[in-house]
Amino acid sequence: MGKLVLSLNGAVQGEFQLNRERMTVGRKPDNDIQIDNLAVSGKHALVITILDDSFLEDLGSTNGTYVNGKLIKKHALRDGDVVGIGKHELKYVNEHATADDEEFEKTMIIRPGSASAAVAAAKAAQDAGAAVHAAAAAPRAVSAPAASAAPPPPSSGMPLGRLQVLNGPIAGKELELSKALITLGKPGVQVAVISRRPQGYFLTHIEGDGKSNNYPIVNGSAIGPQAYAMKSGDIIELAGIKMEFTVTR
Repeated sequence: MGKLVLSLNGAVQGEFQLNRERMTVGRKPDNDIQIDNLAVSGKHALVITILDDSFLEDLGSTNGTYVNGKLIKKHALRDGDVVGIGKHELKYVNEHATADDEEFEKTMIIRPGSASAAVAAAKAAQDAGAAVHAAAAAPRAVSAPAASAAPPPPSSGMPLGRLQVLNGPIAGKELELSKALITLGKPGVQVAVISRRPQGYFLTHIEGDGKSNNYPIVNGSAIGPQAYAMKSGDIIELAGIKMEFTVTR
């Protein structure tokens, strides 16, 4: 299990075991890791932990989140990484981490009412190595950022997973899950992540609608708060979108 060591000007202020799948960092007291400093946003960053690996995401903070001096939005943490939040530092300690240089997938939102554009965007994103933020209806258009480079070829020792969309404007399209972490869902409604690890693919609930936990549904049943080990043939329902998960070797 990894941990984050909080320090200010070299003085250690606390250690935090990453023993939950979702932990927030911020100034407000309801964060799992509270940093009471005005340079820190109320909800500054999120740490997602799946098995032995942790992933860091900036939550739109005012002053940004840095890893080893570099401004990041999303980052797969490696042993020894130093996270800069305001004037504080959080050192990631986990000698068992297997996270590599693959960062989170870039995302896009697919919406009804523009099926041809969504199909074209999905194909372009897949070809460029971008992840799909497979979302339900959105009230306004959202553009899809292009990835800067094609994904590395899948490791020969790891199976490659795919999602086939079963309903909505791009029904029938297949999305390749080649990155370490893929975000799925509609922010503010339902969000989950799929993690690609040597042990396989895992689906984890991240965000509900605020009224309930709103866990993702697999084969007709909610997965609950724990990571779900995905199996080929699983039918996933998330934010109104149904997808079939398959694995090839």
